[in-house]
Amino acid sequence: MAKEQLQVLNALDVAKTQWYHFTAIVIAGMGFFTDAYDLFCISLVTKLLGRIYYHVDGSPTPGSLPPNVSSAVNGVAFCGTLSGQLFFGWLGDKMGRKRVYGMTLMLMVLCSLASGLSFGHTPKSVMATLCFFRFWLGFGIGGDYPLSATIMSEYASKKTRGAFIAAVFAMQGIGILAGGMVAITVSAAFKNHFPAPSYAIDPVASTVAEADYVWRIILMFGAIPAALTYYWRMKMPETARYTALVAKNAKQAAADMSKVLQVELEEEQAKVEQMTGKQANAFGLFSKKFLARHGLHLLGTTTTWFLLDIAFYSQNLFQKDIFSAIGWIPKAATMNALEEVFRIARAQTLIALCGTVPGYWFTVGLIDIIGRFTIQVMGFFMMTVFMLALAIPYDHWTTPGNHIGFIVMYAFTFFFANFGPNSTTFIVPAEIFPARLRSTCHGISAASGKLGAIVGSFGFLYLAQNHDPAKTDHGYPPGIGVRNSLFLLAGCNLLGFFFTFLVPESKGKSLEEMSRENEDEGPTAESNVAVGYGRTAPVV
Repeated sequence: MAKEQLQVLNALDVAKTQWYHFTAIVIAGMGFFTDAYDLFCISLVTKLLGRIYYHVDGSPTPGSLPPNVSSAVNGVAFCGTLSGQLFFGWLGDKMGRKRVYGMTLMLMVLCSLASGLSFGHTPKSVMATLCFFRFWLGFGIGGDYPLSATIMSEYASKKTRGAFIAAVFAMQGIGILAGGMVAITVSAAFKNHFPAPSYAIDPVASTVAEADYVWRIILMFGAIPAALTYYWRMKMPETARYTALVAKNAKQAAADMSKVLQVELEEEQAKVEQMTGKQANAFGLFSKKFLARHGLHLLGTTTTWFLLDIAFYSQNLFQKDIFSAIGWIPKAATMNALEEVFRIARAQTLIALCGTVPGYWFTVGLIDIIGRFTIQVMGFFMMTVFMLALAIPYDHWTTPGNHIGFIVMYAFTFFFANFGPNSTTFIVPAEIFPARLRSTCHGISAASGKLGAIVGSFGFLYLAQNHDPAKTDHGYPPGIGVRNSLFLLAGCNLLGFFFTFLVPESKGKSLEEMSRENEDEGPTAESNVAVGYGRTAPVV
């Protein structure tokens, strides 16, 4: 039979929703708010950077970032994030969640501020400085993924764990919205104070000197919410699961959680020694035992996150076509620099409001009712359907008069990404692995996702170019076109649908049941899984 749970962990599993749950959501969620703000706000200012630093005298169109510079500016934070997810994920299991959590936040605050500063004023020096600090900003953001998810999963109760981790992740949607709002406010204020003619009327005067402050303010603003939560992050006690099951300090775990839960808890040092000392719970990440027990789970979490992010981050391919087609963003030459920032930010904010944010909160409301597996399978399936519905009659969607239909389909695709695998791929890896490897495995899964994001953002930027060399974007080689790219993306979603079947359902089960850490060794261990999964621990 599976063992009885430690009292301190059981108390967390069956705890009613209390104030500390909400403070944990806000503290972890503000990290995610900052992550999303910092990663997405760069797309709002790249056009402005092109106008300021890459202006060509006599050109009929405003200056734009060369493809290699554009890729570097947009992609360097992803590379940093991928490295940070692996490094801080590993460190979170070695040093403890709380100690590493403060480091990642400090790194994010400092690099957010520094990315708005420049060493030198030539285009090369400005872009080099921006890329350098955005890499390290990404590195800090990367650490926030495994740590936020792990801390929230280890604090939450069995019944509401999915909703709480989803609520932390949903702050991503609010962060994207905030990025748009800040850009709208800053660009509108500068536009009113420093009026300028459109590019077509006066190319040089259309970009006022003060525009150089606009992008810096937008990027640096991301430091504020992160800095505000630093004190609270430092006050948070280490999670009981880390203290008891990894650091093996039952006394400290009981003392910390007695304060948090406001109940008396015994320290059960003998039981901790017994649980952590068993051979069955001593295997490492690169052992046969891990491969046999969790190998397929890790394959499932990494592949589904990788495939989802290819589709999710390719969305910027279609945004400029959509926005231009429906007149939200007029031709660049008809606007001045600040007007363009304002229009792009307004369009992105509307998309976030309609297609992005609602999906996250549907997940929060329903995940502990219908389960992770159902949401993920349904999400991948619906994304495949909507991508095909965009691709098959693509020529129909691009003819004038049919754009509204295209936007509705596009919004539904991303609604089902967020009420679907974009949320669940973040939640499940924090629930199904043993405490001593939880943060590492989440970091590996998340890094696999970021690899998908790099493929989605940059691979498809080249792939989606027109077959006809005359119609490609400036500086890009011909590609396979948007329609064929959509078919490829639908294929990625379909693969994600099938790989979801490798991932177990964790709804309503304790973390120790999922990872089988509270199990006796012996020949019946395999059969104990079924018994253990159905068992309810005694209420404290």
